[in-house]
Parts: sequence; structure tokens; C-alpha cells
Amino acid sequence: LGIPLNEIQIDDQVNFIEDSVEIMDREVKRLKQSRIPIVKVRWNSRRGPEFTWEHEEQM
Repeated sequence: LGIPLNEIQIDDQVNFIEDSVEIMDREVKRLKQSRIPIVKVRWNSRRGPEFTWEHEEQM
């Protein structure tokens, strides 16, 4: 697998930086006394499409 060096992005701890592509879904997690809005995000990963749930305010 060859990846051009100009396409590789890493952070201060030498982790790959992956870009979010789109928000696929939204939900609100309900806890006893609070509600947390979350979104399902599709990431542009080197390993192929990847989906994770993230806090909406972090996106």
C-alpha cells in the first residue's frame, strides 16, 4: 500500500488525522437528568469508510 507523503497528516502524538466526510444520523441520548445530542459521522479513513458516534458539539 503506497500513500503519497503529502496526503499524510499526523498530530503531536504521531496519530493519523482522519477527516470527517458527512453526518449520517442524529440522536439524543437520555440519561437520568440530562440529554446528550450525538451524531453518527462517516470518516475518510485510510482503511476505508469508518463510522463513529460523536458528541454533536465536538463536530
